[in-house]
Amino acid sequence: MNKVPENPVENRIGSFQPLTVVTAILVTLYLTANLMAVKIISVGPFALFDAGTITFPFAYMLGDVLAEIWGYRTSKRVIILTFISNLMLVIFTGIGVVLPYPDYMEGIQSAYSTIYTYVPRIVAASLLAFLAGELLNAKVLVAMRDRTAGGRHLWMRTIGSSAVGYAADSAIFVVVAFAGTAPAGDLLSMILAQYAVKLALEAVFGTPLAYAAIGYLRRRYL
Repeated sequence: MNKVPENPVENRIGSFQPLTVVTAILVTLYLTANLMAVKIISVGPFALFDAGTITFPFAYMLGDVLAEIWGYRTSKRVIILTFISNLMLVIFTGIGVVLPYPDYMEGIQSAYSTIYTYVPRIVAASLLAFLAGELLNAKVLVAMRDRTAGGRHLWMRTIGSSAVGYAADSAIFVVVAFAGTAPAGDLLSMILAQYAVKLALEAVFGTPLAYAAIGYLRRRYL
């Protein structure tokens, strides 16, 4: 098994370090997913999932890149930064809700309040689901890596571990975010739809992108 060094090189792309770029994109994806999660998408009579599902697998993919290239300690720092960023989103959008506004902006204020008073619950659900899903994902990924000679077959590790992580993630997120606001049948439909969509996006887009990003970083900087 090959051990990944922590912050192995300076790693510069122009004036940016690759770690800075990966971190910025990862944080943006999670913030975007939490805002998009307010919108529920209906595909056919049974497939219901929130719009944030679209960006979430790409955030998982970047988590794989972080762990593979920079190691666990750096990944943990980025996860904490993401948590703080989400907390700031909740605090400052919440302040925006209670600030005074002119009468002619009543319609916009109502829409703003509807969206951003719902975000804290979405963020709480997302963080709980992310924690459980990532822990399971990491445990399965490490177990599979230990049984893979020379660290090969990255696609097996990313898809296999995601299959377990997404199951916990989808169930926790849907129950915490939407219980009491949607019928039980819709909750189950949302869990199954989210799981299927996330895993499909991971297999079709996330894993190839992870291969490309990890391969590029290793060739150019390691």
